[in-house]
Amino acid sequence: MPGEEAFGAIHDWLPDPGAVVCWHPSPASLNKVRQAPISAVPASHQQARHLRNFVDHAARGVDMSRLCIGSWDMAGRCDIRVLTYVINTHLRRHDTYHSWFEFADGDRILRHTVRNPADIQCVPVKHDDMTPEEFREHIVATPSPLEWDCFRFAVIQRADHFTFCFSIDHLYIDAQFLGAIRMELYLMYTSLLAGGAPPALPAAGSYEKYCVQQHEYTSALTLDSPQVQAWVDFFEQNDGTLPECPVSLGDGSGACDLMFVRLMDEQQTAEFEDACIAAGGRFSGGVFASAALAQYELTGAETYYGLVACDTRGSRDEFLTIGWFTGFVPITIPVGSSSFGAAVRAAQQSFDSGKALANVPFSRVLELAPWLRMPQGRVPLLFHLDASSPPLSTIVKSEWGGSNIKIHHDGGVPARFDLRVNRYEKETHAMVFFPDNPVARESVTRYLETLKSIYLRVAEGRGGAPLWDVAALQRQLV
Repeated sequence: MPGEEAFGAIHDWLPDPGAVVCWHPSPASLNKVRQAPISAVPASHQQARHLRNFVDHAARGVDMSRLCIGSWDMAGRCDIRVLTYVINTHLRRHDTYHSWFEFADGDRILRHTVRNPADIQCVPVKHDDMTPEEFREHIVATPSPLEWDCFRFAVIQRADHFTFCFSIDHLYIDAQFLGAIRMELYLMYTSLLAGGAPPALPAAGSYEKYCVQQHEYTSALTLDSPQVQAWVDFFEQNDGTLPECPVSLGDGSGACDLMFVRLMDEQQTAEFEDACIAAGGRFSGGVFASAALAQYELTGAETYYGLVACDTRGSRDEFLTIGWFTGFVPITIPVGSSSFGAAVRAAQQSFDSGKALANVPFSRVLELAPWLRMPQGRVPLLFHLDASSPPLSTIVKSEWGGSNIKIHHDGGVPARFDLRVNRYEKETHAMVFFPDNPVARESVTRYLETLKSIYLRVAEGRGGAPLWDVAALQRQLV
């Protein structure tokens, strides 16, 4: 089961040394891809925002967090020939990898797309044994999103097992990728290694199709569209911008660090969920309500404005598509003198009624309502993953267990303030990514301590009383 040991910054990872093999596009493949013609398919709104954020950070000399890095162990000696086949099949199978982007005429983004996926060819390159520091440096040197080959695959071979590692720019993938690549690579590699035929995988969906459909949908929106009006109202409730970060991050300096806290064990998680259901909500509503109450206890803010990251995949094809589908749902939760139950009901209603807003990107709202603006500081985002029941629980137990799977933050400066609450079968934990400076570290520590105290109060049956007196008393005691 994943725990604190499964998550961390790449610079803290100390893989055992061994013989390293990395996969890079061949020179011929790079040349063919660079000559790919311009495509009429637009970049998705997520990709466009990512590219513009990268350029903005680079212009300020800031190394933006952008890489999705993961690793896991496999027994035996790696069959380089088989894994080469598997990697190339993966890259050719999913059209998210078939394009690269450039800026033209200032801010306009052009997509170039390879006509023949067979032109994509990665080849293994053997390296001398690398120290952990050298291997980490190699991984984080993955090319930028302005280059097509902003992905890397590698193995570290040891006497009786090897570590497989990938580093892929967020431009091409989202959080669903880890499960997809783990299943796809594992199934194909083990089948071929056993001498069988490649497994019959379901046809992959098309991210380009999603990009076209997304732009058709957003282009049809007007200022009078209910979804746009809902976003405008949310912005205007926050002085024409998005909510502020609930904690002080100091001057924002410092590389990204991660703070992890175990919120509840298995029994406490079950009791917390029971309290959410008894209040007329679900576990997710309790997660949102707890974030609202933590902010109230720390700041006294009687209304919580939050942004919940949400996967927007809706069709069968989209669930078989690798790409970036994340949108955001705005939630508004009155707290003040409310009990936990009242906060849960308000949180659940706000989230459930606003799910459709995840399909409306910030950029389109600002185009239609130019008097609104994005904030200068980091936007706070709330992520919630429930892997306590099938199908995710099955993947976690069968695919994560015993494989030493790890997810590594690339150490770059985050463009947002992320709070991630993950529920597993045996525990619930929270992670916060933050800039590593003394003010931010102290603020985040206090925030997570407050958040944990709320979860435990509810799990212990102490969430029914009005929380105004609880918060006021706590502030008096500080």
